[in-house]
Amino acid sequence: MRTNTARLGNALHSGQASVPIVRRRRTWYLISVVVVILLGAIAMLRGPNLGIEFTGGSEFQVSGVSSAQESQARDIVRQTVPDNEPKVTMIGGSTVRVQTAQLDTAQTQHVAGDLAKAYGVHADDVSTSFIGPVWGSDITSKMARGVVVFIALVAAVMALYFRNLKVSLAAMITLVHDMAFTAAVYGVVGFEITPATVIGFLTILGYSLYDTIVVFDKVRENTAHLRDQTRTTYAEAVELAANQTLMRSLNTSIVALLPVGSILAIGAFVLGAGTLKDISLALFIGIFVGTYSSVFLAPGLVVTLRGGEKDLAAHRDRVLAARGGAEYRRPTEGAGAPGAADPAESDAASVAATAAGADTPVRRRR
Repeated sequence: MRTNTARLGNALHSGQASVPIVRRRRTWYLISVVVVILLGAIAMLRGPNLGIEFTGGSEFQVSGVSSAQESQARDIVRQTVPDNEPKVTMIGGSTVRVQTAQLDTAQTQHVAGDLAKAYGVHADDVSTSFIGPVWGSDITSKMARGVVVFIALVAAVMALYFRNLKVSLAAMITLVHDMAFTAAVYGVVGFEITPATVIGFLTILGYSLYDTIVVFDKVRENTAHLRDQTRTTYAEAVELAANQTLMRSLNTSIVALLPVGSILAIGAFVLGAGTLKDISLALFIGIFVGTYSSVFLAPGLVVTLRGGEKDLAAHRDRVLAARGGAEYRRPTEGAGAPGAADPAESDAASVAATAAGADTPVRRRR
């Protein structure tokens, strides 16, 4: 297994094998759009499950409970405040958390005493707290401003680093895709949105960009001397770069997903509702979709956005003219550098498969 994986990685890096990332970019676009729209529609029908930090209200936590029934807490709150529908969850198997709308001091004391009696615990084992909705709205507005400022600064830095605004735009599009996908999945799953969730969302911004920059750096390396040769088009050089970083991105993501997945399992199935579950779900989804977008969306977006540039279009025409009736060859490592040797003749099946997915029609030498 290890040997096969190593061989595949070497074949992708050398150009002997190729995954149709750029050649099939419209397919990847369509898949992403359909999935995000579908998940977003389901999430909107369910509605956001906002935590008390964003909605405001009173919270009670009954600790040391041996056997808990959620119906008990609901009945107690309804008796005190008939129009109040509480949200009851278990934390760690021995703590009951009850969230209600805002209660006054007398109602809070009454509910806390009744909860202690119902679950057979001491009054000191029932903690109460109140969170105003102003705090949640303030956190939300600050988060939104922070994300906008972050995206603007990163877009400017990437435009300067890669010396091309369209490369930066492609990275920002993939970033927005990752955020939308993560938010949609979070809404479909129905986990409570808490400040820990916000932390997870902000964390995946950096991870998604990190993986995208690695891919774009390889693209810049492969296209550094693109115009000095007439063997490889810009789209083919980007395709090679995406394939060369494919195994690296997958391996890095798998290593990152294993501990995050473990934390998610512990938080969701062992400890119950809590910070671990909230933040780990956002991280897990974000890392997964960030890897997908960095490899399968970002390279294609760069080709789509830059394909119409006059110099790249003129270079593509020169490459196709230089090939004449020659068969299409998959670009190999170093094909974009001046003085690089022509790639070896591909077998018939490889040539046919590559030519079938090329952006432009090719002719075979008779």
